[in-house]
Amino acid sequence: MDKPNAFYRFCRVIVRAVYRLLFRIEVIGANRIPPSGGVMLCSNHKSYWDPLTLGVGIERPIRFMAKSELFKVPVLNWLIRGLGAFPVKRGRVSKDAIRQSLKMLEDGRLIGIFPEGTRNKEELGMAKRGAAMMAIRSGAYVVPAAIIGDYRLFRKMKVVYAEPILASDYEADREEELTDAIMSSIHQLIEVHQR
Repeated sequence: MDKPNAFYRFCRVIVRAVYRLLFRIEVIGANRIPPSGGVMLCSNHKSYWDPLTLGVGIERPIRFMAKSELFKVPVLNWLIRGLGAFPVKRGRVSKDAIRQSLKMLEDGRLIGIFPEGTRNKEELGMAKRGAAMMAIRSGAYVVPAAIIGDYRLFRKMKVVYAEPILASDYEADREEELTDAIMSSIHQLIEVHQR
């Protein structure tokens, strides 16, 4: 099993306490995340806070791509590396970032991806096929997730995880079909749980 380091565990305790107090966070379906093996967590993207929100209620550490510029800031570089982030060039996912993501999935890690590629506060946007491509190539599980709420202080928020999709059930030429399945699952989570 991919275990979190001491720094990650310490940060998670602090973040959980803050989220429970400030956002009244409710976590639904965390037990649906496979406890081991390569897993890609695919979520809607509302805010810069989303990576923390996705990890607040689960035990496995999540690795996220982060803008390469963030790694040039000395203290921030140390912090985000300690939390498992890895660099990607602004505006595009490089071949190196894809290779690193595939290696992490093949090594049995959990990585977080926002298929829309950019933040959409109001509605679920169009997804890019990169997440599906990486999932199919690695044979990873894909767990769709939805972040519901507006990050308003003392207003309830939810993070909901769907049943895993086994990417190896899809052939290499079915990336669009898997992308549609992921986004449909996220949309359904939002529809059901935002009431």
